[in-house]
Amino acid sequence: MIVHRALYRQGRREECGDLSRDLARLQAEGAPGSDFIWVALADPTPEEFDHVRTELDLHPLAVEDVLGGGERAKVEAYDGTVLAVVKTLRYVEESSDIETGDVMAVIAPHVAVTVRHGDPATLHDVRDRLESHEQELLREGPMAVLHGLVDEVVDSYQEIDEEVGKDLEEIEREVFGDVGSADSTTIYRLKREVLEFRRAALPLRMPLHQLTERQGRVRSEELRLQFRDTADHLDAVLADIDSFDALLTDALSTHLSQIGVRQNEDMRKISAWAAMIAVPTLVAGIYGMNFDHMPELHWMLGYPLSLVLMAAAVAVLWRSFKRSGWL
Repeated sequence: MIVHRALYRQGRREECGDLSRDLARLQAEGAPGSDFIWVALADPTPEEFDHVRTELDLHPLAVEDVLGGGERAKVEAYDGTVLAVVKTLRYVEESSDIETGDVMAVIAPHVAVTVRHGDPATLHDVRDRLESHEQELLREGPMAVLHGLVDEVVDSYQEIDEEVGKDLEEIEREVFGDVGSADSTTIYRLKREVLEFRRAALPLRMPLHQLTERQGRVRSEELRLQFRDTADHLDAVLADIDSFDALLTDALSTHLSQIGVRQNEDMRKISAWAAMIAVPTLVAGIYGMNFDHMPELHWMLGYPLSLVLMAAAVAVLWRSFKRSGWL
């Protein structure tokens, strides 16, 4: 459905009536590129988006990608129309999961259409910030909408970056500290979320840097500087993601090694006790055989001597295992 529609002249918002009529008026007036119509949709049906496409005469290839959803992050151009796909993320603190959504923007002369798919995506804060605090950027035209969208998403990446860093610190304390409560499932789940984080953020790096080039699609020097600042923030996030992945790999390997060491220690203890039990079992087994003529069978001191012998053998074995670290 359409959640926002407005006409912006020199950065100031005006009410928008019929989309095609207002667009035709802007084109007929020869309005500067800073004047544009912004339409925002949330999980639109094909019929709803087809109405907007027809009214604003959007490029059919851009429309196809917008309706399909599930695209990788990218920025593409179609005969003067720019399509941007950005993956939005939301961190669920209770489960340490990262939920994914899509935000897409179609930028054309005098037109900005934004579409969100999924709950993690939101454009409300972007509109409020641009209209209240960044009207200078809105005067740069519809590409300012694309910058506001990308900047908001990258800011959310930085917040998730901090949360994942906290979870990683907790895992490191459990694995390398004295807590001893590390769980391989928890480590693997966080590693999987980090990979999901990377899949969302990494494809955005190259298109974002392309938007900072002087010969690129952004003509405004101010907007290029703003895109460069956002690209720097994204680079910092991606650097952290790489370090998170490496640290989680080391943590998982160390945790599995610790499990193997503990299992070896347990097996040594079991083997030591089995060896100590084997001696008295051997003696008792021999004298438990039913023969009439056996050494010391009718000797008065035979029974206590065998007990002393078994206790002495167990004591010697226990001392040997203790000194060798098996017990």
